[in-house]
Amino acid sequence: MAFLVLELVIALAWPEKRAATAGRNVVVLGSLAMFALGFWDDIRPLGARNKLIGQILIAGCVYGLGVSITQFKIPFTGEIIDLNAWGAVLTILWLVGLTNLINLIDGADGLAGGICLMLMLLLAFVGHQHGNFELLAAGMAGALLGFLWFNFPPARLYLGDGGAYFLGFQIGLFSIVNSHKGTVIAALVALLFVLALPIVDTGLAILRRGLRGLPVWRPDRQHIHHRLIQMGFSRRKTVVSLYAVTLIFLGMGLLAYWSRGGLVPLLLGASVVLMLYLAGKLKFSREWFSIGRVMGNSLGMRRQVQYALSLMRWLELEGTRQPSLELLWSDFVFAAQKLGFHSVKLSLEDGARNWQRGALTPDSLSISYILKGGRLGVLEVSASPCSAPDAAPNHPGAQPPACDGRVCPCVCNPQVFEIISELLAESWTRAATAWTREFQTVLR
Repeated sequence: MAFLVLELVIALAWPEKRAATAGRNVVVLGSLAMFALGFWDDIRPLGARNKLIGQILIAGCVYGLGVSITQFKIPFTGEIIDLNAWGAVLTILWLVGLTNLINLIDGADGLAGGICLMLMLLLAFVGHQHGNFELLAAGMAGALLGFLWFNFPPARLYLGDGGAYFLGFQIGLFSIVNSHKGTVIAALVALLFVLALPIVDTGLAILRRGLRGLPVWRPDRQHIHHRLIQMGFSRRKTVVSLYAVTLIFLGMGLLAYWSRGGLVPLLLGASVVLMLYLAGKLKFSREWFSIGRVMGNSLGMRRQVQYALSLMRWLELEGTRQPSLELLWSDFVFAAQKLGFHSVKLSLEDGARNWQRGALTPDSLSISYILKGGRLGVLEVSASPCSAPDAAPNHPGAQPPACDGRVCPCVCNPQVFEIISELLAESWTRAATAWTREFQTVLR
């Protein structure tokens, strides 16, 4: 709404400035189209593949209508390279990448809004140098400042996919329009410096999920803001701390633009040093940069995760086939047993349903999940570590316990337990949702 009001005010008060800005209508319509896609997903989830296809189509239309990256100037030499067909690829990657990056960092109240505010201020400064979208960028910065009053922890308003898609795509469009021949590297890289922390965090998250066999778009609880909260930071302190780091990178972005890309190598080195310092200072060295350890254990973990994902898909289908909740619960218990859990408890309005295989040991792993605000119940799951007569718990040589004359699966690794239990909880959420939709009844 603020965007449309700003555009209307600019059109009425400064019509000559609006008419002189190349690609103005394309930016407006493209931003609204991306908002519509995200808002549709907020109302009725579209699925990651469909959303990506929609984003690529919108970005492709924007490229076809003239908003594109066509040339690239190499710093130091001043040589200009015509991108030709690669311009389409780079433009679409830039727009889709920024759209999803802003959406991915919208995991903590106020975080995405605050970073977008800094980006809009940077774009207002850059636009002022060239007369492109400086008023609109400054107006959006003001709107974001007002939004943060309600979005700062504890939040009362949220961006949602619609707001995150809109801001990410618009930021990408503004940066392209402000990228002239001589400054294309500076204008684009300036934004990358501001987004350095989210880019590194998202890149590690994608790598982490890929190594574990999880879909790369699946959310987890190991982003930087999650780690800070686990370390004891309040939600407000977490967001303010990340604002402070982003402000440092904003300064680097301004220097990169001011130097027309000449200081990029020096600033890049400084940003790497800053990242490593923060990783050590905030005790992320082992947790955040644990890729080597994850790679060493990834093969066995990937097998377990892929098996859990298969069971999750099967259970969701069962939600459309089983005529009673008791039969669906029986299928869920079957999946839990196959995955190595020793007990599951589901608390609903009419009481609790329990299943347990043998006695739990003192070193058992347990976790609980409140599903859809409690509408689908509260799920508690537990697993006893694998054991063997001559091996300590969780030792690589540990074996599963005997169960009814056969060998039962078990969960030998706390990290695997965390991942598999989340997948199990999600499988019940999907199956129960499908069951209530199919049979038009309330879960009790």
